[in-house]
Amino acid sequence: MSALLHDLNCPLCDHIETSLFWQDARRRYHCCERCRLIFVDPDNRLDAAAEKAEYDLHENRPDDMGYRRFLARVADPLMTRLPAGSRGLDFGCGPGPALAAMLSEAGFATTTYDPYYAHYPDRLQQRYDFVCCTEAIEHFYRPGREWQQLLTLLRPGGWLAIMTKLARDQAAFANWHYKQDPTHVSFFSRETFLWLAARDGLGIEFIGADVILLQIPESV
Repeated sequence: MSALLHDLNCPLCDHIETSLFWQDARRRYHCCERCRLIFVDPDNRLDAAAEKAEYDLHENRPDDMGYRRFLARVADPLMTRLPAGSRGLDFGCGPGPALAAMLSEAGFATTTYDPYYAHYPDRLQQRYDFVCCTEAIEHFYRPGREWQQLLTLLRPGGWLAIMTKLARDQAAFANWHYKQDPTHVSFFSRETFLWLAARDGLGIEFIGADVILLQIPESV
């Protein structure tokens, strides 16, 4: 299943060559020939009201111990790499900012930003020692814009901690539960993150199946 669509640029790297990667009864998915991002056809996205209605159904609370154990997969490896007193931002925290609470409790003061639930634009004018983006990057309609924003939020030597399920080949994608969420529109693979790290000069570590840690270079 491949047909080059030269009029549909990649929303991550703006490459003009993208191909139809998969199609089902609900949506069409395209793949960038350069960075390998898989993305939902713009015509198949939800509008803002429908998207928020889906998010409002989430019941992730800061005091939910099961949710905390899930988030520990990114929090624990990140904290081992942070100097004492590091300050950070949970970008795309959603309605229940448990990760920010966990990190703050551990001594790493963490504030929040979310376009729907913590819309404080002034927090995007600051710089941080670390930025977390957990189960959020797959929701970005314009991931190229948000990616650059995430990097500009970090000080030299800062860490970007991402949690997202990684896309694989077409056979795996066909039955992948992750794509069934109507708010999931951008699917990153290991190759995509390696391409971004190489382009932007970032250190990169893959932790387990769904955690990616990237580091901004120290200033020279």
